[in-house]
Amino acid sequence: MSNRILVLYGSYRSDRMGIRLANFVIDRLRKRGEEVEFIDAKAIGLPMLDRMYKEHPKGAAPEALEKLAGQIRGADGFVFVTGEYNWGIQPGLKNLTDHFLEEWFWRPAAIVSYSAGRLSGARASTAWHGTLSEMGMVVVSSTIGVGPIAQTLSAESEPIGEGGKALERSFPRFADDLQWWIEAAKAQRARKAPPY
Repeated sequence: MSNRILVLYGSYRSDRMGIRLANFVIDRLRKRGEEVEFIDAKAIGLPMLDRMYKEHPKGAAPEALEKLAGQIRGADGFVFVTGEYNWGIQPGLKNLTDHFLEEWFWRPAAIVSYSAGRLSGARASTAWHGTLSEMGMVVVSSTIGVGPIAQTLSAESEPIGEGGKALERSFPRFADDLQWWIEAAKAQRARKAPPY
């Protein structure tokens, strides 16, 4: 049985290199039989956070928020594809994530980071780990870091060079860990209702 996984991506830049990595992740998860949905923060275009989804009266949230809340609640797990901006996380993805809270609870999240440089977005990945944990997700220990991204994935999101080979080698374990935690969380939610 396939799992429903949301792949979330947050770059608002004109020349988005990270979209290559998002497409790679989506393709590889689908090849494993997972049901994958792409959540593009730029395409959704939420305003800067003023009121969270839960702060709107029931049935009165903007349509984009209502739809996204349903997608998040219906997911079994999440993959956050994040670039690193000035040693930190992308504001577009953070803004989208912050619009919700309870909708994220009791499901695993995995982090895939990238950068134009050799550190592969490691600092953004580290920052996301604490943020996602605070928001009620179990963050899986396996991560993927890609950099320099232009030398790892082609414009068609295909692995190239030594970086591409390393990405192909690391992806199966990453996906296995995410799948294990998805199945564990599903079993726990079926066995026992969350405490709040």
